Amino acid sequence: MPQEPMTAVLGRTAAVGPFFSVRTNAGAPGDQGFLPLAELYGEGVSPALRNRLETVATRLGTAEARVAASLVHQGLAGRLWSIALGPAVLAGRVPDLAGDALWWHPDRSAPDDLWLPFPSPSPSPSSSPLPSPPEEDLTSQLRAAVLRDHLVPLHHAISAATTISPKVLWGNAASALAGTLRVLHDWCRSTGHREAAERAVALTASLLETTPLRDCGTLDPTVPAYSRRSCCLYYRVPGGGLCGDCVLRGT
Repeated sequence: MPQEPMTAVLGRTAAVGPFFSVRTNAGAPGDQGFLPLAELYGEGVSPALRNRLETVATRLGTAEARVAASLVHQGLAGRLWSIALGPAVLAGRVPDLAGDALWWHPDRSAPDDLWLPFPSPSPSPSSSPLPSPPEEDLTSQLRAAVLRDHLVPLHHAISAATTISPKVLWGNAASALAGTLRVLHDWCRSTGHREAAERAVALTASLLETTPLRDCGTLDPTVPAYSRRSCCLYYRVPGGGLCGDCVLRGT
């Protein structure tokens, strides 16, 4: 039986919510103001990243570069985890997000900020000739698609752009993953997809055991709920407060 096209998989996943949606029609994203997301992590500090940090700082009303940097990072992490974990949970497949495949618009928000013009499945990163168990293979693909190809280079780029603790950035990545799990798990349960809800928890738990996310917090898989060991700095935004998983709630 032929596999369901990745375009259809992503279309079904979009039903979970705007963060899980990505534009998939063919076209010329560059003509509409989109740029390859990987340009954000170019050599040194790219103009695209510099502009994004300045734009977010202005919108938030903060003069602290590290606050804007943290929230730029967490927002992108949430989008990437959502469009990767959703298809993995609902269809057992991860889209290829590498290189110039995924395009991003600096002035738009979810669901209009990401465009994957020619969706295709992610290749398995395993070099072993022996097949892996499905959950293990999906974890490896998610790790490669999100952590290796995006969050690690984004971490390096943001660290070069401003002084910010690596603990904050990796805490953001873990927190964004846990937030993706909460939304996806709730949707799966409310729509009768109980096995998918369990798969979402299992995959997230495996990813949170991956370096560098392992020491960022604690997942309670029974809720599910996450408690991080750092703070995204949102409380320093004028009118901001503490997030539900913030370490400062326990102090």
